[in-house]
Amino acid sequence: MAARILKKNAVLAAALVCAGTTALAGCGDSDEAFAGQSADAIAAEAVKATRDADSVRITGTSQAQGSPAVVKTEFQVDEKDNCLGTLSMNDAKADVRQAGQNVYVRGNERFWQNALQGRPGTDTAVDRLQDKWVKSEPGDKSTQGMCDKQALLAAMDSDKSERDGMRRGAATEVDGKDALTLTKQQADGEKLTLYVATEGDPYILKAVSEGGKQPGETLFSDYNEKVEVEQPPAGEVVDPKTVATNG
Repeated sequence: MAARILKKNAVLAAALVCAGTTALAGCGDSDEAFAGQSADAIAAEAVKATRDADSVRITGTSQAQGSPAVVKTEFQVDEKDNCLGTLSMNDAKADVRQAGQNVYVRGNERFWQNALQGRPGTDTAVDRLQDKWVKSEPGDKSTQGMCDKQALLAAMDSDKSERDGMRRGAATEVDGKDALTLTKQQADGEKLTLYVATEGDPYILKAVSEGGKQPGETLFSDYNEKVEVEQPPAGEVVDPKTVATNG
């Protein structure tokens, strides 16, 4: 199994997270904590605060329009590229972690069957990967950015026009934290909602996309918490070069 096997899943993980976070740039709500500020200004402030945080946990669900499959991701990342994450779709699941410069992926049987589908020796490779971490070397493009906090959050700031024309909504709570909601109705019928913390830094607490091509919800929590990552035990690590799909 070569590094390209990881590439499909690295891209999937990044895409899944970004799918949830893309909607963030256009969300919002209202509260007296932001008296005198426009919804657009609050959204811009929230995006900046979220990107400037030392660390954050990003938990998301998304579903392509017309598809029964729900994609779930959870990544805790910091500015030093320390990372703990999980991703799943139907019965396929994988754990991801980055410690130092190496990224490790441990998938279940269904995950690797999907990743290796159609390749010679798939069954043999899947058997060899059970309960193992597949290690990606530093600089490997297949996992580059997978545990990069700024890369995961970049979708929020890639198109600043998405923050234009937002409206302030009612005060509410997200996981016990006071929040202001900001909303935007897109021309294509998609509704974007952003929940911004009203106490302390104006972090994004939740983002929701409804009625569009890929509805989803993303929660942001554990801001500035230390990300504790341990290297997997050596006996549980597999070099992808040593696992070939030709058996």
